[in-house]
Amino acid sequence: QVQLVESGGGLVQPGGSLRLSCAASGSTSSINAMGWYRQAPGKQRELAAVITVGGILNYADSVKGRFTISRDTAKNTVYLQMNSLKPEDTAVYYCKAADLWREFWGKGTLVTVSL
Repeated sequence: QVQLVESGGGLVQPGGSLRLSCAASGSTSSINAMGWYRQAPGKQRELAAVITVGGILNYADSVKGRFTISRDTAKNTVYLQMNSLKPEDTAVYYCKAADLWREFWGKGTLVTVSL
């Protein structure tokens, strides 16, 4: 099993920045990818960014150029640096880890972009 704990959400004004963190514990050696997903009110959960164990990155078109995913392997932590935030980025952000057979999810952290 893998446990994921997100942190770093909050209220920010449009144009501002936030950095989310996701700390993994448990059977972390089996993880082959970690990512950030988000779910806005009334919408389906969608991919924001993902990073594989080999360092391959993938971003949703809506966040390209504004969000950066990174990892600290020694700390088993993945980060999402979010810049130039827009009101439409408002959502609960979830961390996901995957191995060959299973997916693990954190409980989410709320990001609100508003004046």
